[in-house]
Amino acid sequence: MDQAQAQARAWLVTAVEEARTGLEEGGIPIGAALYGADGTLLGRGHNRRVQDGDPSMHAETAAFRNAGRQRTYKGTTMVTTLSPCWYCSGLVRQFGISRVVVGEAETFHGGHDWLAQHGVEIVLLDDPECTALMRDFIKDRPELWNEDIGE
Repeated sequence: MDQAQAQARAWLVTAVEEARTGLEEGGIPIGAALYGADGTLLGRGHNRRVQDGDPSMHAETAAFRNAGRQRTYKGTTMVTTLSPCWYCSGLVRQFGISRVVVGEAETFHGGHDWLAQHGVEIVLLDDPECTALMRDFIKDRPELWNEDIGE
């Protein structure tokens, strides 16, 4: 494993912790973290749609908001346990986030291919823990999952 992969996996730990927190709160187990170009953790968060009654509070949105205002997002990395939906992919494009680390895209294939086509570096980890977390959730709470993805 090269140094970039090792760093991506280390950063994914933060997003997985957030996903587990969301699940414990009765929400959807998706977590995210935004890291600065220098590797500093800027913000972290988890999907809070259920907890807050706010359909826009996806994990990436929570991490982005918790990071606060940044002068630029060039060089930053959004780490997420699940391939970002179109809404969160739009956030990445809108603010010029340079890289997205994706824990897994097996249970949900979001907009990461589109992001790659538009110059965003994508690191897809195919992490078994992220996949198991989502598979179990989808099996146990299909109605909540379908609501989250708009079906």
